[in-house]
Order: sequence, then C-alpha cells, then structure tokens
Amino acid sequence: MTETKRLRQAARCLSPAIGRLLAPHISLLEHTVQEIRLRAARPVALVGAQCVWYLTQSGGLTDLPCGDLFRAQPGDLEATFQRACDYSVYARQHELQNGFVTLRGGHRMGVCGTAVMQGGSVLNVRHISSLNLRIAREHRGCGKKLFAQLRGKSGGVLLCGAPCSGKTTLLRDLARLFSAEDGRQTALIDERGEIAAVCDGVPQNDVGFCDVFDGYPKAQAMEQALRSLSPQVMICDEIGSEADVQAVRSCVHSGVRVIAAVHAADREEATARPAVRELLKTGAFEQLVFLRGREHAGELSGVVKSGELCAA
Repeated sequence: MTETKRLRQAARCLSPAIGRLLAPHISLLEHTVQEIRLRAARPVALVGAQCVWYLTQSGGLTDLPCGDLFRAQPGDLEATFQRACDYSVYARQHELQNGFVTLRGGHRMGVCGTAVMQGGSVLNVRHISSLNLRIAREHRGCGKKLFAQLRGKSGGVLLCGAPCSGKTTLLRDLARLFSAEDGRQTALIDERGEIAAVCDGVPQNDVGFCDVFDGYPKAQAMEQALRSLSPQVMICDEIGSEADVQAVRSCVHSGVRVIAAVHAADREEATARPAVRELLKTGAFEQLVFLRGREHAGELSGVVKSGELCAA
C-alpha cells in the first residue's frame, strides 16, 4: 500500500454522507491528515500535525471551526461504526473491550459511547457518541537512524512517546530492518493488528521476514514465540501489564532482545509510571528512546540509559 492511498483506504469505512464530502479533498489531504474525528451533532474534524480542517455543508474545506460546517449525525456514526466492524460487531467484542477496532491496513478506530456491561467487562457499545479514525502510515526508512545505533548490540530498547508520536510506525520499520536487512529471527507481536496489518494471513505492511502473531494477547504470544520459533529479537507495541512484565522476564532468561513501546512523553512521565519502572527492573531494556511528538512523528528527541533513569 503506497502512502498516497492510505487516507483513501481508511476513509472507505465512513458513512456515505461523510465519504461524499471528503472525496474531493483526498488528494489534498492524503499526506497530512492523521485522524478523522466524528462526534455526534458536532463538526467532522480532519486532524493534521499542525492544523485541523472541517468539512462544510456545501462540500468545501475550512480551518475555521464555525460557519456552514457539516455536523455528523448519530446515523453517520452508527453507519461508520458498522462499516469499521464489517457489519459484525459481535466478532469485534475483544477489541471493543479495549475501546477500539482495527481496520484493514492497520488503521484504528477509537470508539466512545454507552457501554453494555456483562460480568464486569464491556460486552458491546451502543449509542455511539464519538469515533476517532487514526490513519496508519508506513514511512519506510524512518527507523534507519535508530537501527544503525542498535545494530550489533544486544540490549533491549523501550520506545517512549505520547499518542501519535510515531511509536508504532517506528516499530514497524525496525521489524523490517532487523528481520530483512540484519537477518535476525524476529517475532512481531501485533495484538491490535496495527503494525503488520495482517489480512488472510498476509501482512499488508512491509515488516520484512518477521513471524507475526496477529491478535494474540501479548504475553501469550511472547511465550509461544519463545517455545516454538527461537527468535533472536522480539518486537511488540504498548506493553506494561503484569503479564507482559513476566513475559519480558522470560525473554531475558532466553537471551532474546526485546524492542517495545510504552506511553510516556518524557523522562519525568516515564519515571512516574509504575509499569515502566517494573519493566526496567526486568533488565531487558538497556536504553529508553524518546520520540519528539505528534508534529514530528517517528523522530527521536533523546536516548537515555536505563540505569540513568532508575537512578533519577
């Protein structure tokens, strides 16, 4: 999938009314839009790194949040939600319990509404009030600088960044580089389907020669990879649960290098998060790499040795 088709692919799930208004602007926005936000009875927002655009009733585009703006109706949100779920909400219940669904191509739709609870867990979501369609992009080569620093070393790396800072994009490129260019046996743990975007067993994104665990709970996938695939490198997104920590410890004992990501915008936030502290105690991560943020997705802001952070 070329970068010029990413927005077009993601936009297929939008309701017919919103899709018609957006279609004339796809070419203009395809390189800049990161998210499409729908809120019931509110303007449709097309969010870029440095600007937000709004669709107008007349089919135009404006950066002013006022005037003749098109407002998404509850029916638009329901239609978009059903399309994102391929009209099978029941089959997406595992994802919905975590507040999102993953679309073909690795795009992710955050879902907000009225929770239907069962046994203390979210069974379904009704009366959808907000949807956030995040556009997945590959950006092949964005990990080369970091890869050059990591190549030939053995310590693990923890990528730290705020939402939309490019953690997943960077992990995807590192997976490609380690497996295809460095020839390392690499297990890619893709619980949410955002990294490889597997469809019918075939990754839609270029992740090199990785063995991809698609949709598995991270900890379970890591244990299975250790037992059956003899990986040299393990790559996974957004770790931090107690089960994840135990699985990382197993990787350390097996001599497997772990490259993973956590939500932490800076050193202070990383230090304050108990999950990060527990991960550092495993000894799996030699350094933490911080990303610059939404406006510079995938770019590094600094590298910190784990020992320095623990001592801070």
